[in-house]
Amino acid sequence: MKNLFQHLDKAFDNKTRLGVMSVLSVNPRASFNHLKEMLEVTDGNLASHLKSLEKAGYIAVIKSFNNRKPNTSYEMTEKGKAAFDRHLQALEDILKQL
Repeated sequence: MKNLFQHLDKAFDNKTRLGVMSVLSVNPRASFNHLKEMLEVTDGNLASHLKSLEKAGYIAVIKSFNNRKPNTSYEMTEKGKAAFDRHLQALEDILKQL
């Protein structure tokens, strides 16, 4: 059983990071405000977790303007998709062993 847990990705240990990846797995792109609303977290908390996922190469940041207002959105990278899929598979494998 211990061997199964080694396949979990530490990047997804936190519920906010897990939530970000979950939202991005079903939406090709999500704005900062959409993620904040969906996950019910503060600006600072979300920004910190997004930075961690970006640093890991799991999400990409897209900066644009809407009517001269800056807009930041995020999308999952191929690396992030592969890591998240592995993490979910590891969770399924653990549940099957219980």
